[in-house]
Amino acid sequence: MDTRSKIAEMQEEKESYSDAIVEGLIQEYRMRSLKGIAKYRTTLEDNQLSLNQWLQHAKEEAMDMALYLHKAQKQLNG
Repeated sequence: MDTRSKIAEMQEEKESYSDAIVEGLIQEYRMRSLKGIAKYRTTLEDNQLSLNQWLQHAKEEAMDMALYLHKAQKQLNG
């Protein structure tokens, strides 16, 4: 069965399909969205930053992630 067929089948059976990992992450996204809306008073969809500003935000987030990964490695490796 190809991917599209599997997705269509899952959509038909969506009430019986559940993946707790996926659902948990979706819930985290929803909570993060609400936090962002409260903080910035706009949705991501409605935010009118320029492409360069979006890229800068993404770069800064990637830099933060690298720091978190480095910290975690240091904790694991002593």
